[in-house]
Amino acid sequence: MTNKQFFLLLLLAAIWGASFLLIRIAVDSFAPVFLIEARVLFAALSLSIIALLMRRKVMVKGLVGHYFFVGLFNSAIPWMLFAYAAQTLTVAMLAILNATAPIWGSLIGRFWHGERISRQGWCGLGLGILGVVLMVGLAPNMINAESLVALLAATLAAFCYGIATNYTKHVKHKVPGFDTSHGSLWATVILLVPLLPFFPMNQMPSTDEILAVVLLGIVCTGIALIFYFDLVAEIGAASALSVTFLIPGFAAIWGYVVLGEVLTLNVLVGIITVLLGTMLVTGFSPMRFLKKRKGDLQPSSKL
Repeated sequence: MTNKQFFLLLLLAAIWGASFLLIRIAVDSFAPVFLIEARVLFAALSLSIIALLMRRKVMVKGLVGHYFFVGLFNSAIPWMLFAYAAQTLTVAMLAILNATAPIWGSLIGRFWHGERISRQGWCGLGLGILGVVLMVGLAPNMINAESLVALLAATLAAFCYGIATNYTKHVKHKVPGFDTSHGSLWATVILLVPLLPFFPMNQMPSTDEILAVVLLGIVCTGIALIFYFDLVAEIGAASALSVTFLIPGFAAIWGYVVLGEVLTLNVLVGIITVLLGTMLVTGFSPMRFLKKRKGDLQPSSKL
């Protein structure tokens, strides 16, 4: 991994960590459904412009159902659930629960596709669940109906990511990542339209809130997906997955700097425990990652 690729990995983690901050800023006025509809609309438009500039046509024939399934479980449902949870939970907590997605993906793969989970994987599943329990149990203010429903919503959002991941992993049609992202975003726009009359905005958003949604859609969704697929192509999916372990830290920093959220003991314990569990489930090793990067940075002996 080159310095440029490592910087891109950190930048992507910072951008996706900021997405939870932007949701927190805008959700009170926009409300969950309008917020996510605006997010996916700006993201889909940005990818359409990029595809136009790249003169790249998105595959459509025979893939409409594919795009709608991915849009439903990778965008529509989880993003609305995270937006709902953002009305109660801190930025760091949202990011921690988001980081459990690989854990749920592994568990879903076991029952859906019969994929084997190693002892290390089962330990990781246990640690991930324990991390969420500790995060709640060490915070007395979280033991109330509103907070518990928000925690359940964010956890269910991560669970939906697990469904989407298992589906795309085993789908018969091998669709390029850019096409799946682009097509599924437009599918999400269509899926959310019927909900808008029933879940209106709470109030007219401020300029800052509108800017937050624009950044959320264009930068944290559209452009971030381009960065991610570039990383997957250059360094492989396993190394690109390491962004998952960086997002909670950046989210905590954003929450502290912008909203004044304090990194409490329960959040710190949750971050450490959940990320350890996720590393065990995915087989990610920080030492191997750093060793590989160090090796990539060695000067070449060839002239």
